[in-house]
Amino acid sequence: MRISLFGTVGLTLLAVGCGDGGGKTPDGLENEPVQQSLKLETFNDCQALERYIEDSATKQMRASLEQQKPGYWERYGRGRGGGVFGPMPTEDNASAGSGNGASGGSAPKDSTGTNNQVEGVHESDFVQNDGTRIFVLSGNRLFAHRSWPAEQLTLAATLEVEGWPREMLLDEHDRLVIISQVDQSLSGNPAKPGGMYGGMVPMMDMACYGFGCGYFNADSTKVTTVDVSDVAHPTVVDQVYLPGVFNQARRVDSNVRLVLSDSFRWPEDVKFWVDYSEDLYKDEGKLTQAIDALIKSNEKSIRANTLDKWLPAGRHVDAQGVQTSLPTSCGDFYRSNAPSALGFVTVASLDLDARTAAPGRTSLVAEPGTIYASKESLYLTHAHYWWWAEPGQKDFTYLHKFDLRQPGRAVYVGSGTVEGMPINQFALDEHEGVLRMATTVTTRIPEPEHEDWWWGRTTTASRVTTLGVKNGRLAELGRSEDLAEGERIFSARFVGNRGYVVTFLQVDPLFTFDLSDPAHPRKVGELKVPGFSTYMHPVGDHHLLTLGIHTEPPPGGGCCGTSALKLSLFDVGDLANPKEVATQLVGEAYGWSEALYEHKAFNYFAAKGLVAIPFTDYSRYYTSYENYWQNFRTELRVFRVDLAAGISPVGSVPMSDLFRTVSMPQWTYYYTPDVRRSVMADDYVYAISDAGVRVSRVDSLQTPLVTVPFPVSTP
Repeated sequence: MRISLFGTVGLTLLAVGCGDGGGKTPDGLENEPVQQSLKLETFNDCQALERYIEDSATKQMRASLEQQKPGYWERYGRGRGGGVFGPMPTEDNASAGSGNGASGGSAPKDSTGTNNQVEGVHESDFVQNDGTRIFVLSGNRLFAHRSWPAEQLTLAATLEVEGWPREMLLDEHDRLVIISQVDQSLSGNPAKPGGMYGGMVPMMDMACYGFGCGYFNADSTKVTTVDVSDVAHPTVVDQVYLPGVFNQARRVDSNVRLVLSDSFRWPEDVKFWVDYSEDLYKDEGKLTQAIDALIKSNEKSIRANTLDKWLPAGRHVDAQGVQTSLPTSCGDFYRSNAPSALGFVTVASLDLDARTAAPGRTSLVAEPGTIYASKESLYLTHAHYWWWAEPGQKDFTYLHKFDLRQPGRAVYVGSGTVEGMPINQFALDEHEGVLRMATTVTTRIPEPEHEDWWWGRTTTASRVTTLGVKNGRLAELGRSEDLAEGERIFSARFVGNRGYVVTFLQVDPLFTFDLSDPAHPRKVGELKVPGFSTYMHPVGDHHLLTLGIHTEPPPGGGCCGTSALKLSLFDVGDLANPKEVATQLVGEAYGWSEALYEHKAFNYFAAKGLVAIPFTDYSRYYTSYENYWQNFRTELRVFRVDLAAGISPVGSVPMSDLFRTVSMPQWTYYYTPDVRRSVMADDYVYAISDAGVRVSRVDSLQTPLVTVPFPVSTP
């Protein structure tokens, strides 16, 4: 397997001032101006790279400890409170399987696959299917099913996956790429990512502690390639270990690209607080001296660390078990000239057709942010980093573009700066070489009525900006007028030369855009309805199917109105006059769906005019543990979408019984058997959770045909 790290294994420099100026703190830290001439620069040699890492690590360590000195925030923070102030807050159809993998040698006429943003750019998920097989990651296992004919849904095989399985990708050649988190030393000595917990288990890991699970404890990503041509006998054919925590992955043909993030791997003896003693903390002078001594000791350890400890090598294990080290190369590293939070990010490319090729790496110095990929380009974004809030600040996003047209590698194209921040990947879209980006710009201004509010107050506005490559950089081509002052973008979608943006404060304005002239992106229409949409899905050429929250103000005004999930159908054929032509409320006030924030949970079956969303609800009126489960339900809700007749409920596939009957100690807040995904094939609907898979006919959803529960396993 060839691994081409064309993206980034990098660090990002904290906003560190070098000159004198107002608001400067004793350790030399101050807010840096936004970098408008963004570019990437290479390191001349390994010594320069190591020095940069150690300088950056020392500055972060000093900043953390200086802020613990007695009276620091009173003298220099003007009541800022502890800690730094980062970015301002923001809110396919699959083909049939091979004969060896399918049961009965047949396949459905139509079926759904992963809900991808860009056609031909496949996104990773914990469920993959091809119409005849369904693969699910649950706990620490892969569950492989024969799913066609639907009446013969069967668990064909299980495969234990090392570490904590996260997501996977399936290609047309029966290769399943599984991504998991592992806690191991890639360089031979245990690493200590982050270094902030002093050897303690972070609170968010406690539910998994002792089971060797939970990707928050992991320091590395494992990529396991499995041959699933025989669904009953999945066979591991390749394994790769890389430093960093998995973020997301894309596949175009045989090229798989992963985005990983990583924190500093601090030396073991670096500490971020002095040992507590009552006498020490009663004497401010002694405490200050102790912190100064710890800073000096920490810096000595940081400077003594070696590059292979900062950037541990990966390793490759082939089908015969032969291991090969995958070291980093200093010449492959780039750094941005813009300030941002400190950390590592990696974009790795695996060519599934060239398993024996040596890995290649191109590393960019930047923190991970929103990632968008088309078939030809990859965009990495990260926010400008402010140390603390001050009037006059604005949100800014830095972007780096890579050309993906050369197999196995990426070519750096250019960088740019955009006002505001995107809400998610759907706020970016590339069309005919032009990047369209929807952002909300938060501006911090003085508060004249409260002079003691040193942080001021914020205002917001939203816009669409277009960018293109000019003279080796991403330059702004045009921008729309500012939209909806005081509101934020909750969802965005671009389709061809059209764009759609939803903002929210009290009502839900849907804005439509004409983007046919990149130099003049133009708002054309606006429609206000109660609530807001968090996801928009194009249906045909002139409609949008949306999922969001419907809100109703309380009678007579005042606080605390009601809300519910809402499916809506909008006619956008006339951009100047968008219309909400159909709505369907889903559940009541306590209902929710993962599809509100995860587009892969939203499943639209164009061939049958159906949409399926996971749904979970409970009654707040319960008096005991047992009574809670009687009032809890999780199910898959199915609706019919007709452009003329509107949206109508079809029914639901219940799954609460699997939730209730499974031993509770196996479930944690990030490993629960709620319904989370679905597959639709011809006249059948499959509901999928961490507890199992269930299939029903569309015309009798409440009466399951087959249920395949997963054997309970420790995550």
